[in-house]
Amino acid sequence: MRPRILFVVTLAETGGAQTYVASLLAPLADHFDVAVAAHGDGPLRDAAQAAGVRFVPLTQVRRPVSLWRDVLGLLELLALLRGEHPHIVHLNSAKAAALGRLAAWLARVPIRIYTVHGWAFGAHGGPASALYRWAERVLRPLTTVTVCVADSERRAGLAAHTCGERTTVVIRNGVDPADFRAGEAHSGRPRLVTVGRLAAPKDAVTLVRALSALRGHPFEAVFVGDGPDRPAVEEEVRRLGLESVVELLGERDDVPELLATADVFVLSSHSEGLPISILEAMATGLPVVASNVGGVSEVVVDGDTGLLVPPGDAQSLATAIERLLEDPVLRRRLGEAGRIRVEEHFDLAAFHQAHLDLYRRMLAARGLPLTSP
Repeated sequence: MRPRILFVVTLAETGGAQTYVASLLAPLADHFDVAVAAHGDGPLRDAAQAAGVRFVPLTQVRRPVSLWRDVLGLLELLALLRGEHPHIVHLNSAKAAALGRLAAWLARVPIRIYTVHGWAFGAHGGPASALYRWAERVLRPLTTVTVCVADSERRAGLAAHTCGERTTVVIRNGVDPADFRAGEAHSGRPRLVTVGRLAAPKDAVTLVRALSALRGHPFEAVFVGDGPDRPAVEEEVRRLGLESVVELLGERDDVPELLATADVFVLSSHSEGLPISILEAMATGLPVVASNVGGVSEVVVDGDTGLLVPPGDAQSLATAIERLLEDPVLRRRLGEAGRIRVEEHFDLAAFHQAHLDLYRRMLAARGLPLTSP
């Protein structure tokens, strides 16, 4: 009998947590009985089907906080776990991790793993941040292992007492550079691209404001992604008169091809873990301009593979973008160095192996069935 692992994500939509889980499915299916549970349709459901693993649709687990809905979500996950009897439940995204850890503890799931794609208390301020921090501290004893995608996230969790020194590991995200190719040089206007959900904490509005400061430079900008902040982004584009140079494409399934048409990648988030979107851009050979938050500086080496700026600072962001627009030689140098960095330090095969090793250690420590070597 192969050990059973159940991945739980709040939503099946496009996002970093979903990409993380999707990239693990096919490699793990050779060793585990794998299932994925999430709400709604989206790329994660498609990835599960492509990998030949079961997808379990959730009906009550949703992103917004709602006492009644969250109680129903907890009961839904409890019933699912009691029916599936997984040896390991691997939880991703804040809502799924909160409800899922409690449900898994009640269902007596032996191994409860939580991957932090950016602490929720770091993405919010004021009372909301305090509430998320308190919830993480309460749920910490129910967590067998906390996986952080960056050293900075591990340090933040230890400082906040939301994870433990001995039960927290770092497994950095990875991509396969073979899935991405550098675009052909072109003589048109330099193209900027950003990829991410139009919602907090991505802060696309700050990027729009930075673009408005580039009036003296020819450029075009493409926003890939959708979300609840889209009306605000569209309004800011109209207010600043950028309709002729900014295009909002919505969600797309051809991101590698879109990256290959670009000259610069920009990410203006005010909170991050370790963004897969940046790894994909660097694998394409693009220079990166990004907010210096979370684990971004562990990927983007300032002045070597890209330029880092303070979060929420439209003028600093504009200045960094302007520097790359004016210097194609610098763009090429940073982009080439970025691809090499991804190849050497963020390899997808190493990412897969680190998870297999973690699961095997946890199973062996509890005398549970091991995967084949």
